[in-house]
Parts: sequence; structure tokens; C-alpha cells
Amino acid sequence: MYNTGVYSIGDSGMVRTQVYLTESQREELAAIAKAEGKKQSELIREAIDRLIDQAGSNRRQVVLREATGIWKDRTDLPDFETTRREWDRN
Repeated sequence: MYNTGVYSIGDSGMVRTQVYLTESQREELAAIAKAEGKKQSELIREAIDRLIDQAGSNRRQVVLREATGIWKDRTDLPDFETTRREWDRN
């Protein structure tokens, strides 16, 4: 099925995507694929999955850093340290 330059591959949910590699990248990828007994496309998908996981983790860390201290100047909240000490005593 043709859709703006992307081909759907069966029922796998994958789409065909074309990438350009340097000759060195292509040779290294072929050597790794042979050593691991995997297809080059499988190695590329695994690498992309790792990149996506890493980027997602980095985004979460950025959000957490940005959220740090957002309530520090609020005066309408209870004293959490006192509340926590009371919980610890019980």
C-alpha cells in the first residue's frame, strides 16, 4: 500500500523507510549483523528503539528538573516537613 513514499509491510505494523549510510557505517553494520546472526534492518530497529528510550528518559528528567521547587514559594500549602514527622512517629 503506497502512502506518500512509505510502504506498509503486511500486518506487522512496520513501514518501509529509506536511510543513507556512509560506506563505513554500512560495512560495520554488515559485520555486526553477521557476527550476531541478525538482519541489518533488525539491528537498525533495535538501535532506534534504544534511541527512543533514551530520549524519552531524557525528556522525563528535563520535566522533573523543571518541576523541582515549583511549589517552594506557595503559602497556602501545609507544612509538609511537620506532617511527615508526624507520620514517622506513628
